Amino acid sequence: MHPLIQQIEKENFRKSTPRFDIGDTVDVHVKIVEGDRERIQVYTGIVIARKSSGSRATFTVRRIVQGEGVERVFPLHSPKVADIVVKKKGAVRRAKLYYLRGRVGKGTKVREKIGALLEGAGATAAPKVEAGAAPAPAKV
Repeated sequence: MHPLIQQIEKENFRKSTPRFDIGDTVDVHVKIVEGDRERIQVYTGIVIARKSSGSRATFTVRRIVQGEGVERVFPLHSPKVADIVVKKKGAVRRAKLYYLRGRVGKGTKVREKIGALLEGAGATAAPKVEAGAAPAPAKV
């Protein structure tokens, strides 16, 4: 690969990306240039595919607009992608969710992982016991 291309890719390489997987509902904040003005537009949808190949990693987001399915492929490390916010975590068993293209209505819903967004909230952690304190009695 040409050294200039490698330098440009390294400069635009996103240092930290949010942890999101297939089936997650995400808000992608995209920079839109209109004339001399720049604004942020939010694209909300379900991640149906991810392709990881280093600095050229992409992900596909699908949403329904006025009854029509719309898909958009975003480069993960693009400067046009301002932010990625995970709204819901999806519980899926496939690497690609292309089967959603043939579904309509409630069939396009993806089950949600319960408590997945409560990172560090202690929802799944065992209760802490202070040193020297007796543990709580078990309920029978």
